[in-house]
Formats: sequence, C-alpha cells, structure tokens
Amino acid sequence: MGGTTTYATGGCQCGAVRFRVTEPLGRANLCHCRMCQRATGNAFAPLVTARGVEFEGEPGRFASSDVAERGFCGRCGTPLFYAPVGSDAVELMIGALDDPGAVQPALHYGIESRVAWLHLADGLPEFETRPGGLSGRGPTTITSRQHVPSGAAAKEDR
Repeated sequence: MGGTTTYATGGCQCGAVRFRVTEPLGRANLCHCRMCQRATGNAFAPLVTARGVEFEGEPGRFASSDVAERGFCGRCGTPLFYAPVGSDAVELMIGALDDPGAVQPALHYGIESRVAWLHLADGLPEFETRPGGLSGRGPTTITSRQHVPSGAAAKEDR
C-alpha cells in the first residue's frame, strides 16, 4: 500500500484482505434493508462511504443486485464492502475497520425492513428505501440476485 495519507485501515478476520483509505471517510449509516441483512447475516449493516480504498489481497465479489456488488474475504468470509456499480466510492463495513469506534452513524436507511425486535433510541433520522436512494439520483428499481426462499413473505426487489 502506497505512501499517501491514510484516513482508515481495516480488513478481514484472517488477514488475507487488508485495506486502507486515502481520502477522508464520508457519511456513515445503518442500513436495515433485506439485502444488507442477508449479506451480513445481521439485523442491519453498519456502513461508511469511502473513496480512495486500496486493497492488499483480493476480495471476493458477489453481484447481489443489478446495481451493486458486495465484497468479502474469500478465505474467512468476512463481509467488507458494498460497491454501487459505476461509482468511485464503496460503502465499507464499519466492523471491518481497525477502529470501528472512530465512525459515528448519521442515519438509518431501509427501515421498512427493520426487524421488529430491534429498538434503537439513538435519535438518528430514519429513511425508508425509496426510488433513487437518499440522493434521488440512483435507480428507481433494484433487482436482488440474492436467494429468496420460496414462500418468502416480503417482496425483496425494490
């Protein structure tokens, strides 16, 4: 990894994939959408926008929808990022940062899929998944490529 300023570092559990961020981190959020739940095996995905991400070791990638791919360690399976197609930014998993406490989430997203037992009284703004995303400039529909069991109650395409 190069000699420029480093704003954050991180990686997977086994150390096969490491990264450093050479530009200041952007906004962080807690995404409750069904795709993030499945990708992380959790109730939500804590994410932070990053540009200038340099990897040491090659992350595996899965095109989880028609608009993004998810990065992970092919050896230990640690989820590492969400990467929108055509963007120079990625959404790093906050838990993959070496110092996850240095990032403060600013909002909740995809709250229509929030699990009923989760009650976070953090006072952060909450947004439903909507056409175009938070910016309004994204796609109006997203088609999931993640497996949905037959008889699933909720429609997972947005």
